[in-house]
Amino acid sequence: MFIQTESTPNPATLKFLPGQTVLEMGTADFPTAETSDASPLAQRIFAVEGVNGVFFGTDFVTITKADSVEWDHIKPALLGAIMEHFQSGNPVMAGDHQPASGHAEHTGEDGEIVGQIKELLDSRVRPAVAQDGGDITFHGFDRGVVYLHMQGACANCPSSTLTLKMGIENLLRHYIPEVTEVRPVAV
Repeated sequence: MFIQTESTPNPATLKFLPGQTVLEMGTADFPTAETSDASPLAQRIFAVEGVNGVFFGTDFVTITKADSVEWDHIKPALLGAIMEHFQSGNPVMAGDHQPASGHAEHTGEDGEIVGQIKELLDSRVRPAVAQDGGDITFHGFDRGVVYLHMQGACANCPSSTLTLKMGIENLLRHYIPEVTEVRPVAV
């Protein structure tokens, strides 16, 4: 088994490509070790000292490290943990846990606008940020303001504000005049 790695726009995050399916669909975000109970793979990765976050996509694992450690010091252990997990035959997710589809449900009078927002996110934004090892999902819409949740390499990325304001906000405002602003949320 050969695992490729790719850098991301976030220097604290690396994207690991095991060359096989990680999740059949959706994503799974583990911002802390305490949130990793649903995933034997995430638990194995968090066992490596210096790991601050784990994120799964369909064919990648994104790992965020602590500022106090260097990639050169923990990367071999991470590659070993991922390889051992996939060779063991254990599932990535425990039991019948279903990965998140991503977007929050929205009920109310703005249903048509929210549908357009989610469609643009799914068709234009999410595929692009997945290339960088992250995900951006809809969290809410209120009086022209779109609230988005940034995950994986996108969370705490130095360029995330620029991505939100210059990229996503401009895109949504262009196609949906009711959108006036985009803001990040922490979940």
